[in-house]
Amino acid sequence: MSEVVSLAGLSANRYTLFKIFKYVVYSLLAYNVYAFFLENHAAAGTVFADGVSLGKIIEAYNDSIDTLAWVVLLLVFELETWVLSDEKLKGATKWALNAVSAFCYVFIVYSFYGYFSEMVTVTNLLPVSAAACDLVANGGWSLVLEQDDYVALTAANCGSLADANLLQLAGAQVVGSAEVWREIQWLAWVDVINSGAWLLVVAILTFDVWLQLRHQLSDSIMRYSQVIKGVLYFTLLLCAIYWGFNGSFLDFWDAFLWLVAFFFIEMNLFEWQAETSTEASAE
Repeated sequence: MSEVVSLAGLSANRYTLFKIFKYVVYSLLAYNVYAFFLENHAAAGTVFADGVSLGKIIEAYNDSIDTLAWVVLLLVFELETWVLSDEKLKGATKWALNAVSAFCYVFIVYSFYGYFSEMVTVTNLLPVSAAACDLVANGGWSLVLEQDDYVALTAANCGSLADANLLQLAGAQVVGSAEVWREIQWLAWVDVINSGAWLLVVAILTFDVWLQLRHQLSDSIMRYSQVIKGVLYFTLLLCAIYWGFNGSFLDFWDAFLWLVAFFFIEMNLFEWQAETSTEASAE
């Protein structure tokens, strides 16, 4: 597919606006890498009070590493499905893109493991027999407010936990009410489901591109692919909606942008496949 081919039915001005909008979305996703890094760095200082070891980096900075790998992979898909022509997607260029994609997949799969590990971590809770205000005297305790949001446990805020069923994060001096921990656990499960669904989406999309480069992506295969990915995209939309009501705005905003971004990739692929099908019919 060559970028000089415009989407069917769009005038030159509308097509230019469409491209600007698309790359603005890509830029916003790139900025989210920085936003997630700030969020992860703040949380890591509390959960990993003794410092983040090399083996815990993926768990501590899971969101930012995962987002960075996805942004790079998104750009690879954009190059494959729209920017570069079929003639250029060969030889050294194709090998280079495959190498970059493989590198990204390593981090994406590892991030899935990180989300799963985080889910296991927040479900490993211990009962706290002492009152919250009694823990203040010992010092060094933190209070969890929501996922990745911690504050120091002080005399000023310990009273809010007077009637709460206190639970402690195993291996860390972090306490919170059972209700808050339950919400965090649900969010952790949504992270795992979201990450797993995206892995399936890119696996199918990669297979689609592989077939398309061999001119074997038929209309029937394309339909089956769209149905399966439609179910996965609907699952991802539900995750985004859940974050919108129960998670952070950054999680919702990031999920929404990714759905829009991959809508563009799907449009690229559809146009590419339609173009080659038309050429094949003409021949």
